[in-house]
Amino acid sequence: MQPAAPRPGPAVAGTAAVRKKKRVKKLGKTKKIVKRLQPCAETTEQAAAEQQAAEEAARRARHLKALSRTSGAERELEELVFGDSLNAEEDELLQRLAGPQRLKATERKSLRKDSSDSEVENEAKSKFLSKKPAWVDEDDEAEENVDMTHRYRRDFMKSDAEKTLTKKKLKRRLEEQFQRAMGGVPAWAELGNRKKSKRTASDSDSDEDDDLLCRTGNFISNSESLPRGILKMSTCLPANQERFANGKLATVQFHPSAQVVMTAGRDRSVSLFQVDGIRNPKIQSIYLESFPVYKACFSVDGEQVIATGTHHKMFFVYDMMSGSIIPMEKVRGVEERFLRDFEISPDGSFMLVTGTSGYLYLLSMKTKELISTMKVNGRCTASAFTPDSSKIYSYSKEGEVFIWDVRSRKCLHKFEDEGSLEGKCIAVSKNNQYVACGSASGVVNLYTTDVCLKEKHPKPVKAIMNLVTSATCVTFNPTTEILAVASCETDEAVKLVHIPSYTVFSNFPVFRRKQIYLAQSMDFSPRSGFFSVANNKGKALLFRLKHYSDF
Repeated sequence: MQPAAPRPGPAVAGTAAVRKKKRVKKLGKTKKIVKRLQPCAETTEQAAAEQQAAEEAARRARHLKALSRTSGAERELEELVFGDSLNAEEDELLQRLAGPQRLKATERKSLRKDSSDSEVENEAKSKFLSKKPAWVDEDDEAEENVDMTHRYRRDFMKSDAEKTLTKKKLKRRLEEQFQRAMGGVPAWAELGNRKKSKRTASDSDSDEDDDLLCRTGNFISNSESLPRGILKMSTCLPANQERFANGKLATVQFHPSAQVVMTAGRDRSVSLFQVDGIRNPKIQSIYLESFPVYKACFSVDGEQVIATGTHHKMFFVYDMMSGSIIPMEKVRGVEERFLRDFEISPDGSFMLVTGTSGYLYLLSMKTKELISTMKVNGRCTASAFTPDSSKIYSYSKEGEVFIWDVRSRKCLHKFEDEGSLEGKCIAVSKNNQYVACGSASGVVNLYTTDVCLKEKHPKPVKAIMNLVTSATCVTFNPTTEILAVASCETDEAVKLVHIPSYTVFSNFPVFRRKQIYLAQSMDFSPRSGFFSVANNKGKALLFRLKHYSDF
C-alpha cells in the first residue's frame, strides 16, 4: 500500500493566491488599454476613407482635364456614357451633337444685309456634307438577283432565258411598263423639271392665275408632232366584221374622201364598209365570177374600183356611181399573159402596169389605153409614183432602183439599194422626202429623195432590220410620221417606225399575243386616224391611232 499524498501546507496556498491576484490585475490593465485604443482605430479608418475619396475626386478631375484637351464626338460620347458630374459639359456635348447653332435674329439681319441667303445655306450644307460615313457595307454594293419565275414577275420576262434579273434591270423593266401604260414619261416623273416658284414676279401673273381659276375647259392640248416610243392606239372591231373573206384577203384600202374602206381577196369579192370604229356596217359587196382578186385600188376621185386577177389578162372596173362592172378584156399593145400588179398616179391621170421581163406599161386612166412602154434591166418587182406624179421609182429584182420621168418616159437616174440581194417592195412618202426599199433579206432601207437623184450608191439614213423574213409591204402615213413595214412570210411581222427618229414603236404589235397573223396589205386613212392590216384569215384588222383626231 502506497502512502497518501501529503496535503499542501499554508505556504503553498498563499503563493497560489498571490499569483492569481497578479493575473487579474494584468487582465484589467489590458482591458483598459483596449478601451483606450478603440476610438483611435475608428478615427484612423475614417481618415483613410476620406483620403481615398479625395484621391478618387482628384483622379476624376485629372481624367476630365485630359479629356477636355482632346476633340471629337467620341470623347464627348464617352463623357456622357461613363459619367460627368458637371451639367455644363453635358449641355455643351448635346449642343455639339445637335449640329451647328442657329443664328440669333440680330445676327441673321446683319447677315442678310452683308451677304445673300444662298451663301449662308451653302456654308451650312458644306458643314454637313464634309462628314464621312462611319462605315461602308460591301453587301449593299453587291448586285442581288431576283427570281423572275415568280407568278407576279413572270409577265416581265422577255424570253425563257431570263429566269433571274438584277434589281437594276428589274427596275428598268418596271419603268418601261409604266411608260407604256402612261403613254410616255409624265412631267412629274422627269428629273429635269423643277417646281415653279411660289412667289409671283408681278401683279400681272397673279391676275392670270385668277383668270385661270375662274373658267373651266380643256387646258391640255395634244402635241402637233407624233412622239416616239409609245404609240397611243386602240384595237377596234375588224373593218369587215359583217363579212369576213373566205380565205386570204389580198387588199385593204381606205377611200380617199369618204369614211369608207374597201377589202378584196381570193374569194372573188370586193366589199365596201363604213368605218365608225364600233360596228363598221357593210355598204355593198360585188362578186366577180371565176376571178380571184390579186389587187384592187380606188381611183383618185373615189368613183371607181380597179381590180386585177391572179391568172387573167383582163381586169375589171367597178363604177360605184352607176353600179356597173366593166370588164377590160385586153389593152392594145400590152402583150402579157397576166396583168397583176399596178399603181395609180396621185393626180389620177395614169395607171402603171408592171409586166414581166422588166416591162412597165403606162396607161391612161380615162381611156385605159396604152400611152408608153418602159423597160428596166432584169425583172421589175415593184413601182411607185412621186406625190406630184412627175416621176416613177421602179425596183428591180437585182436590187437596182430606176427613176423615170413621166412626161418624157426617160430614165433620169439609177442607183443601187445598199445590201439588197433581191428587191421586193418600194414606197415614196407623201411629202416626197423619203424613199423606202424593202428587200428579200428583211432589211428596209430608208433614203432621202435628194440623195437618190444624185448618187449611184447612196447611203440610207436608216436601215430597218426588225424583220427577219422578206419585206413584202411598206407604206407611209399621210403625215410622213409613220412608216409601216411588214412581211407575209411569218406571223405578227408588222412594225411601225417613227420618223424622223427612225425608232420602232415598242407597243405594236402586242407582245405574246397573236392578232395579225400573216400580213398581206396595209393602209392608213386619209388623215391617219385609222390603220388597217389585211391578213391571211380573211380579216381587215382595224386600229385607232389616238394622236390623230380626224379620219
